[in-house]
Amino acid sequence: MNTKYLTKASIIAALYIVLVLVQMLPIPFVHLTFGPLQLRVAEGLVLLPLVEPAAIPGVFIGCLLSNLLLSFYSGFGLIDILGGSLVTLLAAYLTSKMKNKITGILPPVILNGLIVSIWVSYFTKVPYFITVLGIGVGELLSVAIFGNIILSVYKKATNIKEY
Repeated sequence: MNTKYLTKASIIAALYIVLVLVQMLPIPFVHLTFGPLQLRVAEGLVLLPLVEPAAIPGVFIGCLLSNLLLSFYSGFGLIDILGGSLVTLLAAYLTSKMKNKITGILPPVILNGLIVSIWVSYFTKVPYFITVLGIGVGELLSVAIFGNIILSVYKKATNIKEY
């Protein structure tokens, strides 16, 4: 690994953490960061692996540290710290293999919706199907809206021709 790659991954991880922390500040949005209904703005960064390989470890480390730092708030413990972060890692990797933005949206939405919902449903006692909808729709909105904004900004900042 070179310095440029590590720097990009670190910046993306830091950005993920900052976005989660900023979202925690306004009281009405704090419950959207963890729980059976999630709209985590930082998850928009999961589209970056389409154009930036360093985003794969970046979003993983960002998610891991966010979940660790805020584990007192979520109440889901180690399963969410490790499990949620590994789901993000897998989603980022699979996104990097997709051909375009439309298919790139699918891995994070499907994986977070189906896998993260397992323990969130268990701990919150909200039925699994409802939790899948809450997390899946929130992930879809995060990735489709914020992810496209992030890709657009990244494209302008790096002069990428096509993604």
